[in-house]
Amino acid sequence: MPFLTAIILAAFLGYGTAWYMGAIEGNFALLLFMAVVVTGIYWLAEQFVFLPRRRAAAAALQAQADQRRTDLAAQGITQVDQGDLDGARAKVLAQPWWLDWTAGLFPVILVVFLLRSFVFEPFKIPSGSMIPTLLVGDLILVNKFTYGLKLPVINTRVTDGKPVQRGDVVVFRYPPQPSVDYIKRVVGLPGDEVAYLNKQLKINGQPVATAPASDFFDESTMEYFKQFDEQLGARNHRIIVDERRPAFVPGAYDFRQKDNCRYSVEGVTCKVPEGSYFVMGDNRDNSLDSRFWGFVPDGNIVGKAFFIWMNFGDLKRIGAFH
Repeated sequence: MPFLTAIILAAFLGYGTAWYMGAIEGNFALLLFMAVVVTGIYWLAEQFVFLPRRRAAAAALQAQADQRRTDLAAQGITQVDQGDLDGARAKVLAQPWWLDWTAGLFPVILVVFLLRSFVFEPFKIPSGSMIPTLLVGDLILVNKFTYGLKLPVINTRVTDGKPVQRGDVVVFRYPPQPSVDYIKRVVGLPGDEVAYLNKQLKINGQPVATAPASDFFDESTMEYFKQFDEQLGARNHRIIVDERRPAFVPGAYDFRQKDNCRYSVEGVTCKVPEGSYFVMGDNRDNSLDSRFWGFVPDGNIVGKAFFIWMNFGDLKRIGAFH
């Protein structure tokens, strides 16, 4: 068992290292699920096989000591040197390393798996596409049950939740590369016609209400950008616009149902297909979003982002956002 366990642990380590080095395309949900399965098997073996064996061995050790005491007492010897019996029993009962690193970790891994799969999942914001709402380095929580629970790994919905609302900030599996998670704001719902022309957003022919706000200073680029309050959905949020960037969409991908979109020098207009969403970043001129790679299928939605739980560079960032 120690040799087999060493091979299994080495396989997990090798997978993680190859993923980190970019040699393979990793899947954390699958990795965590496999860790639960493997450590769970060891945990069951520990509870029903290995632990009873160690307890039996400790009981046998105690029985031998008791029998020796009885035999010596029959010979009139009452002062018996028991040696380090307690230490010997503790050594027999102790988990070997290969169980400590498998069965011993199972409860922790199981709790993490359940929380991540069905309650909240943490994410780190890697880019500036959602500035000013979310900054690079924000550590956020994503609600996994708002839109209904999904089985991990296979992503099959098992409960109905609230429908996705226009204006929600969502984490989703990036359609061109589903192993990668993206975060954007939902702009168009199924059936909507979304137009972003000359940097003016329209939904079903109606301009989305915006109002000028104070300029935003981006510390990462040391530049000021025009900032606006935008009323998209039930709540107000802010966006930034770079007036130096052109209005047209350069380098749009050849995505599925691209014929639902019309591109021009003014921008893009798209009819959102059923079961999909049109998403955009709040940093409108620095966001790789639906304008470039198309629609987000409902099955790709991971959850609703709602809370910044840490930013090590600015603790004032902690709190809810919308």
